[in-house]
Amino acid sequence: MTEVADSETDSSLHYDSVSTSTRASSLSQYSVSEMEFYYSGLPSSPKLVYRTGTPWTKPTGLEAYRELKEHRAVFGRKLDSVWKQLGPETSFALGRERPVGPVVLWVGVTPKSLSSEDAHTAAQSCLDLLKKFEITDVEVEFRESIYTQSAGPSLLKPVSNLDLTVDVCDPLTPALGLSITTQATPHAEGTGGFYLTEGGNSKKVLLVARHVLFPLKSDLNYTHTNISAPRRNVLLLGTQAFNNLVKTVEIKIESRGIAAEIYGREIEGLQEREAGEDNYDVKKATRGGRPLKGCWMMRTRQSKPLMSSVDEATSSLPPLTFDAGMEGFTEDYAVVELDSSKIAKTFMGNVIDLGTKIPGDDFTRKMYPRRDAATTFKYPRGRLLKLQGLITEHQMRTRDCSGESCLFVIKNGKTTGVTIGRASGIFSFIRQRFDDGTHRTSMEWAIIPYDKQ
Repeated sequence: MTEVADSETDSSLHYDSVSTSTRASSLSQYSVSEMEFYYSGLPSSPKLVYRTGTPWTKPTGLEAYRELKEHRAVFGRKLDSVWKQLGPETSFALGRERPVGPVVLWVGVTPKSLSSEDAHTAAQSCLDLLKKFEITDVEVEFRESIYTQSAGPSLLKPVSNLDLTVDVCDPLTPALGLSITTQATPHAEGTGGFYLTEGGNSKKVLLVARHVLFPLKSDLNYTHTNISAPRRNVLLLGTQAFNNLVKTVEIKIESRGIAAEIYGREIEGLQEREAGEDNYDVKKATRGGRPLKGCWMMRTRQSKPLMSSVDEATSSLPPLTFDAGMEGFTEDYAVVELDSSKIAKTFMGNVIDLGTKIPGDDFTRKMYPRRDAATTFKYPRGRLLKLQGLITEHQMRTRDCSGESCLFVIKNGKTTGVTIGRASGIFSFIRQRFDDGTHRTSMEWAIIPYDKQ
């Protein structure tokens, strides 16, 4: 469950007329503008289907400013204590809350699958359920949503921020956040989890999401125990990730070439000045393209055999299970045996390379937005943040030590790179539908984007 706050305004919209009748207990017609722009400001900008609560107010004046919303996490509410029991009855996907208003159960439905009339009926049933638990400060909203699961040579060592290849080397190091795929399905890509080892001379393994290795709709959702069965190669960089990396390297090479040309022309036009320092700049720009070209040639050659295998084969593969165990979480993991020849010399353990997209000072400030709070996070030397310990479910539901109504979490994803998110104290209920018409509901931890500040 999350919280959505009205954060700012945007003048890029002209509004249609809207109804101003109360919707708390009766159904009214929504305008096109309200359905399309009610959730303005949220990353996905979902379409409104139905909502309880106060009527939407039409902006007036020469400039029609729409109120932009942003997600907020939910902690310390009465709903916390009953959500495990109540959530499955509602089958709701997400929730939200305004900082100065009620918590809002945010229901995701397949686009064009639910009319406003049916949503109204479902919302009233939900409010009745909440009343059974003596919860009366919660509103219900439905929005359109689609739930999806995102799915070489020796690896390189992370390099310094001063290294000209820092941006292109990051996807090719063993730091956590490896973009992986399988040789059988190179179009289905995902992100590696973390490393495990039994100690001593035992082989290292990588914990990954099972659906990356075996897409959910395949007929392979069973426990794999036959050690003599053909091994499934797991590769570093799928088709899209590889193409993106090659494009990045090509752009860097082109930029260095342009820089060298610019410096050369500046020297020609400044004959009256001492050219020593300028010549140094030209040589630096020219040299900067050489390692990038080498990296590009090495990776392009590897694309022909679909790149060498980084992870040799799945060694432990339980079936993907929804609503698993007593807690009802999704069980979606596999253990992959690593090819030691590709990782031995550069392996650093479970570390996240925080990258260069967010400077160290900004990163630290985002982790501690309150200036009056004590800081325990220290930006790591060499950008490598080491993972330490595990957190319990109770800790996942508890505010951070600074009193913030969220937990700050760090992710290194194959598409987004390193980002900071805010975890909510109330888990989401995700309904997965299958081709045979059946469905299962599981709990998953909701991580929402960092705010605009």
